[in-house]
Amino acid sequence: MKDLHDAGLCGRLPCFIEGFLRNRNFCIHLGSCLSDLHEQELGVPQGRILSVTLFGLKINSIVKAISPGVDCSLYVDDVLICYRSKHIHIIERHMQQCLNKLYDWADKMASNFLQLKLSAFISVNYENNTRQLCLFLNGSSIPVVDEAKFLGVIFDNKLSFLPHIQQLKNKCTKALNLLRVLAHTAWGADQVTLLHLYRSLIRSKLDYGCVV
Repeated sequence: MKDLHDAGLCGRLPCFIEGFLRNRNFCIHLGSCLSDLHEQELGVPQGRILSVTLFGLKINSIVKAISPGVDCSLYVDDVLICYRSKHIHIIERHMQQCLNKLYDWADKMASNFLQLKLSAFISVNYENNTRQLCLFLNGSSIPVVDEAKFLGVIFDNKLSFLPHIQQLKNKCTKALNLLRVLAHTAWGADQVTLLHLYRSLIRSKLDYGCVV
């Protein structure tokens, strides 16, 4: 409710949302089995119209926990933090301080980060840096990877984008094979339909992230 107030919502709307979130129960359906009802103490109901908007308002406060000088990109529940320096120990210190603040934020919000999806990524433009990056979140080490995907774009440690282009090529090749079948001269689709399919299945993939 405090986040709604900070967003400038007043009047009866916050009361309506409070009633929307109160006295919620849920159960889990797996195959033919249905669990008992449990009270939903945290989070928002899944599949409801307001849930995505309310979740966005709530998670937006995470940017306030970012340390000064550390850049942050947030898209729904995908968070990227980055820091730039010529010295690895400076990067490590600033990033670790920011991770500690993020953990405190998550603990305050009764939330947590999915450990399996956490990864550290470092891009260097010189070859003499042999020191490994060591970062921790709540005492658990964060793995350092050579490639990292953020919002569908693969970043490699040299920023060559070769892994991303290779993956993009494989996806477009599969769609192109489909167009070859549909372009059969005897029974295939007409030119207008093929162009629609090309724009939807191939060019949309090429356009996405092309600015990066």
